[in-house]
Amino acid sequence: MLDEFISLSQRGDALWISDVRRAFAAEPDAYRAVIRLECLDGTLRDYSCPLPHWENAAGRDFLAEYLTARIFNILSCFSGRALHVYLDLSAEEPRRLAEDCLATFTATPGLKKVLNIARRLCGSMGLPPFGMDVRDINDYAPAPPREAPASGVSLNERLLAAIGAGGRGAYCGMDVGGTDIKLAAALDGRLLAVKEYDWNPAASPTADGITEPMLMLARLMRACVIADSLPKDHSALAVLAAALRKDADDEEIRTAISACEGAAAGLPLFDGLGLSFPDIVIGSRILGGETPKTKAMRENPDVDYETEFAKLSHVSESLAALCRPGVRVRIINDGPMAAFSAAAELAADGADGAELTHGVVAYALGTDLGSGWIDARGDIPEIPLELYDLLLDLGSAPWKRVPPEDIRSVRNENSGLPGVRRYLGQAATYRLAQELQPSLLDGLTEESDGVIRIKTAPQDMRKPALERLMTAAADGNEAAREIFRRIGSNLAALTEEMEYLLSTGTDSRYIFGRFAKIPGCFTLIREGFGSVLPGMKLIAADDGLARSGLMRQLARLEGVTVAQFAQAVSAIYYSCMN
Repeated sequence: MLDEFISLSQRGDALWISDVRRAFAAEPDAYRAVIRLECLDGTLRDYSCPLPHWENAAGRDFLAEYLTARIFNILSCFSGRALHVYLDLSAEEPRRLAEDCLATFTATPGLKKVLNIARRLCGSMGLPPFGMDVRDINDYAPAPPREAPASGVSLNERLLAAIGAGGRGAYCGMDVGGTDIKLAAALDGRLLAVKEYDWNPAASPTADGITEPMLMLARLMRACVIADSLPKDHSALAVLAAALRKDADDEEIRTAISACEGAAAGLPLFDGLGLSFPDIVIGSRILGGETPKTKAMRENPDVDYETEFAKLSHVSESLAALCRPGVRVRIINDGPMAAFSAAAELAADGADGAELTHGVVAYALGTDLGSGWIDARGDIPEIPLELYDLLLDLGSAPWKRVPPEDIRSVRNENSGLPGVRRYLGQAATYRLAQELQPSLLDGLTEESDGVIRIKTAPQDMRKPALERLMTAAADGNEAAREIFRRIGSNLAALTEEMEYLLSTGTDSRYIFGRFAKIPGCFTLIREGFGSVLPGMKLIAADDGLARSGLMRQLARLEGVTVAQFAQAVSAIYYSCMN
């Protein structure tokens, strides 16, 4: 079996971790092993991890990659206080294998990110430093079953209360992405404005380069609230309209802010400000710090990274200056925000809550992948759930040898690991286009020293490249259509791993973001997804999900889609969630 897996990998085939896990579980003579995670909340999670016997170095290397991926995925999902690998310590070979795997996490930068995150989280929560070790299986006792959530107010009731509160007062919702920020402003149940702002946070060597645009844009949304009370012929309104265009530059935005603030008798304060941010968020604090958005900051020799990142971690305090006293800026990861958004719209539909019985799982699919789960009580587990970097493919050996900066590589640029980013999201479309029909990217790529990249200067062509591929698929180009089918089957592989780790019990997945924007593309994604998981429903967060008051207003706006701005609007409701 190991020889067959290795052969498939060397041929360039993908080997999904879920398929390998099932094959190993069926081996009657495998070494018994259990991975135990001590979660941040003090609960325990156990994962059986049998390891088949191996006969050569290649087999051992494959098993080492498998065990490493299992541990990495668990920590990416939950982080934790500690992790233990239980096995028979009298069996020298598996013991050394496990010890070597744990050692690679310290020695390998891409793997070390989960250690950095765990240590950062443990430190912020006042817990002892995170550690990993190998323990004797004879000392292992199964973890006690997790307690069922206490009964109380249902998810449906909590969501309806938040939607109702969002209809009274002034609010700002912000959806921060890797290449753009989307915003929404509302006043007394009216959607005043939406705004899309292009940016490149990954190029910023300091926290100010990330926080200052967010603060500027929040002030722009406040300017929209001010403008609502100005005379229709006031000169500030034309300036504001120009600033709300997608192509408006920072100077135009600042001019509009000054014009509106100068016209106001007194500056209004938001009754709520909600923000979706693509990083680990716990207690409305950004705590991960290992995403591509902070890459330049991490590599800046002129700053202490932990000190600099702390400025971003506390951005809620700066945003709170725009809110009424006592109002807490609420920040959440973009994946859970997608789940919350879907749940809120289902609740607003006036159904009896049956669709929310097991909670909601959603994906935000655009530059990267965000994943979120809101459970049946309306609680969003405070875990990283950083699935965009999960190690799903134990194969594709030739493509793992390609430098990560090359679009043909399956290795993420941020981590150097073959993570989800190269199987889902816009980077995946470039890789698949280069494999299936390179001419689809004509004029958008450049080659230097044998490395193929998407052009980023003098103009950043990453978003235009994705738009071209989506348009080509919608127009019937078969290679482009196959790209999105494969995105769908890759999404199914991720879903299998997520369900194995979390056991959500839900049979639906909601898709937000740019990949749900063009119906023809989403149909292809759903086709590929269904070929792997035919019993699971994949639902686009499009106009059909616009059921609340603000979301219905969004659906009526010309030139934008619900899929684009749903999370920005939902951030308004989230700011009202008790």
